[in-house]
Amino acid sequence: MKKKKVISTLGVIALSASLVTPVFAQQPETSPGTPDEQVLSVEGFTNHEQLGKKLQQIAKSSQGKVQVEVAGYSNRGREIYKATVGQGDKVILLESEIHGNEPTGTEAILNILQFLGTNSPEAQKIREEVTIVALPKMNPDASELSRRGNDLTWAEVVEDFPQLAGVRPTWNYYTYQNQTFDYASQPGFDVNRDFNPNLDYVPQPQDFPGNSSQPGWYITPESQVVRDVYKDLQAEFGKVDVFVDLHHQAPYYEVEGTDDLVTFSISGQFVPDPSTTEKYAEYADTYDFDFSRQLNVAVFDALQEKGNANISLYPQGLDLPGTALGTFALNGSGAVLFEVRGQTQSMGQKKKGELVKAVERGLYGIINGVSDGTVYDINPEEYESIPLTKGRQ
Repeated sequence: MKKKKVISTLGVIALSASLVTPVFAQQPETSPGTPDEQVLSVEGFTNHEQLGKKLQQIAKSSQGKVQVEVAGYSNRGREIYKATVGQGDKVILLESEIHGNEPTGTEAILNILQFLGTNSPEAQKIREEVTIVALPKMNPDASELSRRGNDLTWAEVVEDFPQLAGVRPTWNYYTYQNQTFDYASQPGFDVNRDFNPNLDYVPQPQDFPGNSSQPGWYITPESQVVRDVYKDLQAEFGKVDVFVDLHHQAPYYEVEGTDDLVTFSISGQFVPDPSTTEKYAEYADTYDFDFSRQLNVAVFDALQEKGNANISLYPQGLDLPGTALGTFALNGSGAVLFEVRGQTQSMGQKKKGELVKAVERGLYGIINGVSDGTVYDINPEEYESIPLTKGRQ
């Protein structure tokens, strides 16, 4: 991996007008959603080049409160940025666009960084209590292609890991072609299946091709960067208290017991409780499902308080150790999944701002709850009362 470098704050451009303080903004009259049965323009979401410029401007305007680095590089050499704000001993790690066609999380992170870099008393109090580390658009090759998978061939993997010569490609290697995506000519991997709870894991031929209920391998440069950031934070702070992964899901899920389309789903369950299964027994002392549940309730309550309806609980009973969420939950982080309604291929500008604002409000539920300590007073059993997501009939 190339050496990290601090971004220069010279030669920046003005931020777009959308980078405003979101937590205090006026509540929209309608709940966020996505137009039905349309393929609409996704212009207006931040691309990779714009991301670097916006982060530069945020770092400059914050006068050092927000620090921006290049944490590493994608397979095609694009920067993976790391932004840090705050000096508290509780660490919140935020990640967006591990799937490149799921961009609302990046916009929300930029708005939050912009606010937390100000002299606002609220921002100052948060900075004193927590350290927030953000990896916006961590899969930039996929983002530039507006697709889920990165841009990496199996031959390139074998070049990096010669011990895998002659091994079948992983189960999450995309080579198909349809009307929307062409992985046949430009293959790639679902990076969110390339994580392993053993943060020092080295790929072994016997672990391939694997499946969804088995750990990943850290064969993609993007997952390696995230792992290394996580390990560095562990070394510096002792643990990463909170990990949040910002995703999108299909547009036509409903809130259980209603006909209401889901705004977004949340979850804190990605692997079975290690205390109940031998499979993850070595992580029993670090896994903290109750804290993950408290964090999710904090998100739900924050959205309800602001009038954002149709927040549901993502399907439970999962066993996905190869996801970033599953891996970091086993390593002791309280984990939260956001699954916003609609991929970019079905999302238009009309609802973009509303969805981004909803994500921001959910994230502030976590940030405020951890910084003022109220999240620790939440009864984790309230998590079980969040209405489930169901498929449209």
